Amino acid sequence: QVQLVESGGGLVQPGGSLRLSCAASGFTFSSYAMKWYRQASGKERELVARIGSSGGSTNYVDSVKGRFTISRDNAKNTVYLQMNSLKPEDTAVYYCNAVKYNLNYWGQGTQVTVSS
Repeated sequence: QVQLVESGGGLVQPGGSLRLSCAASGFTFSSYAMKWYRQASGKERELVARIGSSGGSTNYVDSVKGRFTISRDNAKNTVYLQMNSLKPEDTAVYYCNAVKYNLNYWGQGTQVTVSS
């Protein structure tokens, strides 16, 4: 069955870094675009970053440009989100998402808390 399993979240101080991973199984990972979303408490889910199926194209929400980097390893069926210079407003549950045409898969999310 299709699975997306996020890991790497946790508590970090402002200015710190975290690297999120999302391991995929049950579908042809290399043919799907991958996205990271986040949802802060009481707010709507927000698209943070997207990467094309081959990894050649990336897009970011303005608030994370220059701080976050999305990447993928199709040999390992894994997508990453490197988060640097973290701010308290980055606190949220982070979800990975696989999309291809009308197919859409979600992970269970991983909590990221940025606090001193």
